[in-house]
Amino acid sequence: MSGDLEFWPKLVLAVLATWRLTHLLAREDGPWGWVARLRESLGNTLAGRAMDCFNCLSLWVAAPIALWLGTGFVEWLLAWLALSGAACLCERVGQGNVVVEPVAEESRREADGMLRTETQPVPDRRPAIGDPRDDSAGHVRH
Repeated sequence: MSGDLEFWPKLVLAVLATWRLTHLLAREDGPWGWVARLRESLGNTLAGRAMDCFNCLSLWVAAPIALWLGTGFVEWLLAWLALSGAACLCERVGQGNVVVEPVAEESRREADGMLRTETQPVPDRRPAIGDPRDDSAGHVRH
């Protein structure tokens, strides 16, 4: 029974440490701006992109902290995912509600020519018969 009593304080400490370190790395400049300089130097690398995403970064931060909680592989795996999830939940506390609103139909059509809801025929690029660009030998003049 005493093992259970020791587990909960360790879990709370691990969750708070995971959140704090992840928040520092993803959202803060850090002392003397060293975290901001680190994020800038990593740029668009895999590590740099991970530091831009709190949820992604929490997985990397939680992995070594979970070693402190779990005694075997399965326990470590569960602790790793739980710590990351708990850090993500802590990050959401105090944030405003996310409101998802439908986009107006006109906006959807103008948003991006690459994202279409229906297919459109590809225009025929060959000049019509009698077109001045057609030199009758199959070459198009520009």
